[in-house]
Amino acid sequence: MPLAVDRYELGPIGTNCYVVRAERGAPEAVVVDPGADAADLRLQLARAGARCAAILVTHSHWDHIGAVGDLAEGTGATVYAPGAEAEVLERADEMFASAGVRIRPVTAAVWLAGDETVHAAGISFETLLVPGHSPGHIAFHADGALFSGDVLFAGGVGRTDLPGGDWEALVSSIRALGDRLPPDTVVYPGHGPPTTLGDELARNPFLSELRAS
Repeated sequence: MPLAVDRYELGPIGTNCYVVRAERGAPEAVVVDPGADAADLRLQLARAGARCAAILVTHSHWDHIGAVGDLAEGTGATVYAPGAEAEVLERADEMFASAGVRIRPVTAAVWLAGDETVHAAGISFETLLVPGHSPGHIAFHADGALFSGDVLFAGGVGRTDLPGGDWEALVSSIRALGDRLPPDTVVYPGHGPPTTLGDELARNPFLSELRAS
């Protein structure tokens, strides 16, 4: 049975946040990348009759972490985040102040390195280290669904001109996803609509060099 996935576009640039349950009506949920609007997310969870059991963070850019601290405090959820980006998360207010963004610092209960399994809300998420957009970026895979953060989009890929970005690493990460996961894997990206891994590997205009190799 596929996961029940609800998508919310949050914050000033409409970053995707996902509320994921093992099935529709399940009493617990996992929230992926709550970038803003913690109070509204808690309201949506209450309307769905679901408790937030865990928060999964793909990477430490401001638009993906803005509500992590408040949502964790308000729900008691366990926070899982990339250990390689712990310094940014724990100093978020200082790191992003120059951009005019105020973010509550986050200390995860569990720091991830990739190749772990996160068990939460009756779901087992495989963690995949996929650097390139950011140095410690983690994607989460469970039951045919990949929460890819800002690595891969429908018709696009993550930008690499931000601090810590690396184009060659990004292409290698996407190649590894293609080698590891089946083409019908549903990709839930950090921005834009869902897609499938196979469609992007076959047609994404940014991956022509990957197809040629």
